[in-house]
Amino acid sequence: MSEYESVSKTPLRLKKDSGIKKKKKNKEKKILDTLAKIDKTAGAENEEQKSTQMVPLTKAERAFMMMKEKKQMEKILEKASKTHKQRVEEFNHHLDSLTEHYDIPKVSWTK
Repeated sequence: MSEYESVSKTPLRLKKDSGIKKKKKNKEKKILDTLAKIDKTAGAENEEQKSTQMVPLTKAERAFMMMKEKKQMEKILEKASKTHKQRVEEFNHHLDSLTEHYDIPKVSWTK
């Protein structure tokens, strides 16, 4: 028993129990909330001002946007034209057309 006499027998104290308490900062939180609301409304007003001051697009920019929309519509129509079953069959056909180089070789311990 003499080996354990120097051990402290008091219960462990957690930080909660140490008596240190954090002060609540309700005032700062309220101020921050009101500032955030003000910023949101000011941001919305700035966006409205920016939208009214838009610079007209050049011919090249308009042509680019038109082609982009056209290609996007073509992609959508192409995907919508096939059913899932047709896409799976097409994918399987593609896999069948690949060479056997990509196949996993069979391993036999008897040879």
